[in-house]
Amino acid sequence: MNTFPLGSVDVNRIGFGAMQLPGQRVFGPPRNHEEAIAVLRRAVELGANHIDTAQFYGPEVANELIREALYPYPDDLVLASKVGATRDEKGAWLPAQRPEQLRSAVEDNLRTLHVDHLGVVNLRLHPDDDSVPDQSVSLEDQLSEMVSLRNEGKITNIGISTASTAQVETAIAQAGIVCVQNAFSLLDQSDIATLELCQQHGIAYVPYFPLGSAFPGMPKVTENATVQAVAARIGVTAAQVGLAWLLNRSDNILLIPGTSSLKHLEENMNVADILLSPEDIADLNKAV
Repeated sequence: MNTFPLGSVDVNRIGFGAMQLPGQRVFGPPRNHEEAIAVLRRAVELGANHIDTAQFYGPEVANELIREALYPYPDDLVLASKVGATRDEKGAWLPAQRPEQLRSAVEDNLRTLHVDHLGVVNLRLHPDDDSVPDQSVSLEDQLSEMVSLRNEGKITNIGISTASTAQVETAIAQAGIVCVQNAFSLLDQSDIATLELCQQHGIAYVPYFPLGSAFPGMPKVTENATVQAVAARIGVTAAQVGLAWLLNRSDNILLIPGTSSLKHLEENMNVADILLSPEDIADLNKAV
């Protein structure tokens, strides 16, 4: 499997995202606890040496599953988490952007994962923070707290998520970020400027919604006729085609497909072996 640097560590370009391990709406315990543990262990066996998680997945559920399944962690495993959000008792997503909240979230991640530092922590931004009075915090102040946490050794590397190109530029200049997590897929390439900025700086780009938005009524890569036709032609699934296209699109793209199913995990990890021909790429590019 090809690799790309995530900070100072070269990681395989297909990792694992833990967001789907908790229950419905990323809230509460997993549907099948034993399978969730098995998925995590199998992901590492298949070469996923970076795992994306967050304290607010569950909350705490994803981190606790990771610890149960993998602790003590393999030496080459990079644990990447994110801060900037929290959940209420009903599972609603709330911003938590104040510096003291960012610090508390990092420390909560350290506790639940049972580590003394995190390989990467992504600052998850919220476009509507100004609508919440106590969450109107400048990006510079948030990044300053992240840098302080890095200087203290609690974070090895800093990333940013759900950020505009201008915000990414600020984060590069102020915090020396190593990755960006934004929405990007074959059918949604609106963030192309940020991807290209990351390419120029040797920064990993980690797309969420890699198969299209999870929200109802939004385009899904797996439902696209051209994607389905290419998949049938080469004998793989439409989801595998969508992920393989991303790996082909730019060598700084890292994938973190998530699943709670061993079957889907195997399919996701096998994407590294799928070779799209120039004809396949040309057809897929016409599908945009």
